Amino acid sequence: MGLFERYLSLWVGLCIISGVALGNFVPSVFTIIAALEVFHVNLVVAVFIWVMIYPMMVQIDFSAMKDIGKKPKGLALTLIVNWLIKPFTMAALGWLFFRVVFADWVDPQTAGEYIAGMILLGVAPCTAMVFVWSQLTKGDPNYTLVQVSVNDVIMVFAFAPIAAFLLGVSNIHVPWETLLLSVVLYVVLPLGAGVFTRRLLEHKSDGHRIELFTRTLKPWSILGLLATVVLLFGFQAEVILAQPQTIVLIALPLLIQTYGIFVIAYGAAKFLKLPHNIAAPACLIGTSNFFELAVAVAISLFGLHSGAALATVVGVLVEVPVMLSLVAIANRTRHWFPG
Repeated sequence: MGLFERYLSLWVGLCIISGVALGNFVPSVFTIIAALEVFHVNLVVAVFIWVMIYPMMVQIDFSAMKDIGKKPKGLALTLIVNWLIKPFTMAALGWLFFRVVFADWVDPQTAGEYIAGMILLGVAPCTAMVFVWSQLTKGDPNYTLVQVSVNDVIMVFAFAPIAAFLLGVSNIHVPWETLLLSVVLYVVLPLGAGVFTRRLLEHKSDGHRIELFTRTLKPWSILGLLATVVLLFGFQAEVILAQPQTIVLIALPLLIQTYGIFVIAYGAAKFLKLPHNIAAPACLIGTSNFFELAVAVAISLFGLHSGAALATVVGVLVEVPVMLSLVAIANRTRHWFPG
């Protein structure tokens, strides 16, 4: 892991502080930025999120899907956790905490927005950072690539229906046209641009040029993420200063969800007797989130100042330290698995 990835939570924390400070001292700047919208899409945030997502999409090699039939148990485990377990447990935990446990501390409308943000995190399986987690656990890189590629194809078709269903079950109104527009903007188009770029680079040279290209863009991707965090917390500065405990309230169910999903997936991998270099990445894919997509969709659906947008950014804050702890657990339990 590079300096940015290793200390991502620190950078996010510093950006949170900066965003809250700037939102408090120069609120007019954030008012101007918030007004730059077209069809409920904030243009400034959209640019930052594209800068985040595009380099990740270049890494996806759909030619790897020809190996989809090899070692199907690991792929099946990832797909079941990502699409049949994780979204629904996230929605259930959001409802439990913000409709029951924290009901006296959060008003119903804001609680609904926090639940929505959690749902969007739960429906967005990890696309980029999973390569880092796989490498840190000495996972099979080719198999990880197959898992991520298959998940991305499914996400194009499944993200919007599952998100709309779970938001509807939680009594949250979903404008379908905005949700579909978000999927096109933040999944279909960057994925298509990534595939086109990869094909262009492959045509001109070997894979080293792709690696160099993605390595060059990686700092920009992280800067896009950090700039988005500054903006979001600048928009939320007034609420956060009035209710600083909000971050803790959102983080608690997210932590329980992350560790809980890992226990379920890791236990299933052990039961299936998967080799460790497939079991560890499979479980970490199902545990981590494509938080960039969740942030973008939350902003489009509920607005820059919404609790949903805040909840997705808190997901960024807790993800890296939690995932590193799970990497450590996976490495220390390598002897549980064959191979």
